[in-house]
Amino acid sequence: MTADRFRRILTTAYLVLFFGYLFLPLGIMAAATFNDSRFPTVTPWRGFTLGWFEALFADERMWTSLGTSLVVAAGVILVAVPLGLAAALLLDRLHSRARSFLYAVMVSPLLTPGVIVGISTLVFWREWFGVTGGIFLTVVAQSSFVTAYAMLLFLARLQRFDATLEEAALDLGASHGQVFRRITLPYLTPAILSAAFLAFLQSFENYNTTLFVRGLDTTLTVYIASKVRTGLTPAVNALSLILIVLTIVGAVVYEILRRREARRLAAVSPAA
Repeated sequence: MTADRFRRILTTAYLVLFFGYLFLPLGIMAAATFNDSRFPTVTPWRGFTLGWFEALFADERMWTSLGTSLVVAAGVILVAVPLGLAAALLLDRLHSRARSFLYAVMVSPLLTPGVIVGISTLVFWREWFGVTGGIFLTVVAQSSFVTAYAMLLFLARLQRFDATLEEAALDLGASHGQVFRRITLPYLTPAILSAAFLAFLQSFENYNTTLFVRGLDTTLTVYIASKVRTGLTPAVNALSLILIVLTIVGAVVYEILRRREARRLAAVSPAA
C-alpha cells in the first residue's frame, strides 16, 4: 500500500467519523420524531406517526416561549450589533497604550460564566432600579456578552479595510458622516449580517444567563429544560427537527447568495 493511498483511506475514515459524530445524534432525534412512542426514542420502534407534530402545534406554552425567545433575540440584535460596531471602531482607531486594556475589558464578558453574568445583572438592576426580571433584563444580560462576539467580527473585518479610502473622501470634502455611510458602512455590511446572525443564535440557545433574569417570562430553552424534569415527549423532537430544517435551508440560501455575489465581483473586477 502506497503512502498516498494510506493517506486517502485515513482521511476518508476521519471524515466519516467526524460527520457521523456530528449528524448521527441529529438523525436519531429526527427518527424519534416519527416513532409512535410516548418517549423520544427509536427503540423499540412502534410504528410511523405524524402525531407529535400535531402535539407540537397544540402546545400553546411552547409556542409562547418560542415567541419570547424570538423577541429577546431581536432585542439582543438591536443592542449588541450597534454596540459591538462602536466598540470595534473605537479600538480600530485607537493607537495608545489604553487600547490593550480596553480590548481586555470588552472581551472579558466572554470569559465570565453565564451564571455570573445573569446573577450580577439581576442584582444590579434590582438594587438600583427595582427591575426584578423580564424580557428587558434578559436582553440586557445577554447583550453584555453577545456584544463582545459582534465586536470581534467587526475587528476582523476592519483589519482588511483600506483606511486611505476614508482619507481620500475627507480630502475631497466629504463629512465624517458621509464617509461612514458611503464607505465604511457598506464595507462592513457582510460583518453586520454575520454579527446579527451570530447574536440571534447566541441569544436563542442561551440558558445559563437567561434562567436568572427571565422573571416570569419563559424562553424556549428554559421551557425545554423544565420539560426534561417533568418528562419529555417527542413533540420537542418535532420542534428541533423543524428548527434544523430551517437552519439548513437558511445556510443553503446564504451560500447561494454568497457565491452569486462572488461571481458578480469576479465579473466586475477584470472590467475595472
